[in-house]
Amino acid sequence: AAGLERPQLVAHVQQALNYTLFDCKWVPRSARLLCLGSAARGTGVLQLYELRGGRLALLREIEKPKPIKCGTFGATSLQQRYLATGDFGGNLNIWNLEAPETPVYSVKGHKEIINSIDGVGGLGIGEGAPEIVTGSRDGTVKVWDPRQKDTPVANMEPVQGESKRDCWTVAFGNAYNQEERVVCAGYDNGDIKLFDLRTMSLRWETSIKNGVCSVEFDRKDINMNKLVATSLEGKFHVFDMRTQHPTKGFASVSEKAQKSTIWQVRHLPQNRDIFMTSGGAGSLHLWKYEYPAQRSKKDSEGAEMGVAGSVSLLQNVTLSTQPISSLDWSPDKKGLCVCGAFDQTVRVLIVTKLNKV
Repeated sequence: AAGLERPQLVAHVQQALNYTLFDCKWVPRSARLLCLGSAARGTGVLQLYELRGGRLALLREIEKPKPIKCGTFGATSLQQRYLATGDFGGNLNIWNLEAPETPVYSVKGHKEIINSIDGVGGLGIGEGAPEIVTGSRDGTVKVWDPRQKDTPVANMEPVQGESKRDCWTVAFGNAYNQEERVVCAGYDNGDIKLFDLRTMSLRWETSIKNGVCSVEFDRKDINMNKLVATSLEGKFHVFDMRTQHPTKGFASVSEKAQKSTIWQVRHLPQNRDIFMTSGGAGSLHLWKYEYPAQRSKKDSEGAEMGVAGSVSLLQNVTLSTQPISSLDWSPDKKGLCVCGAFDQTVRVLIVTKLNKV
């Protein structure tokens, strides 16, 4: 009987594409989704689809000079719903999807490809100014205010003498009031760094030994609660971000999900303790985090230290023989999700029974 209550991952629609798909995103407050990628001739592709019953209708396709690696709506208003993208040329562009011929904002943000992008302060989520963070192969992480042209409001780069590491993933968090805000960045050598934007300092760092493919806070707009980091070696780590110990940092639990790379992690917008990971073997895994009886304890010196919880697998499914490299939950319809894989297919899934777990 317990099996009947478990969520099911149901493939609802799949659409073959004729280009390499790097990112897919739901357009907030709509049944539309975006696919971003690279055409065979080395140009960028931006496609807008609408979910109509059991099929995806192509509304618009735009070609851009450079392949598009990543996108976010996180720094825009619900009225405008502008998309911010990072491309292979290191450019940060913001697009009005109603008139996408020329960007409404454009800056050459990095010397090399922008691997990852995140936004905060938009869509009515989180306090403070709208900001975009970009992480690049050039080793830098930069924060942009779209209202200011050309210069980033923060620039986290390797200190002198430190070798530059490829930054693969960035995420905002802790944006629960006008002052507080952090950026978490993950690098190809397994480093995870937490930058405090209020004090403009490195607040915490750790290493998970293998390249960090994806990081995400369970919510951006609350006091830091949990952070998930996924890695090349099929492992992910859940850090309890409520209690920072002076020497040990944050408590964490790690889980070996599979043998291959875990490309992405995305938390369910309607329940922060449920998250999905996407894997190199074309699989999706749905997880639930269980908190411990007490989230903190005192060490022998009397300093507070966190206590990690546990993770349980709710469901998994294999959809493709190729890696699933992008994943996005619908912010509006619980259980609706889109994923993109290197088999040049975008898939819309419905995850059932999420209110039962």
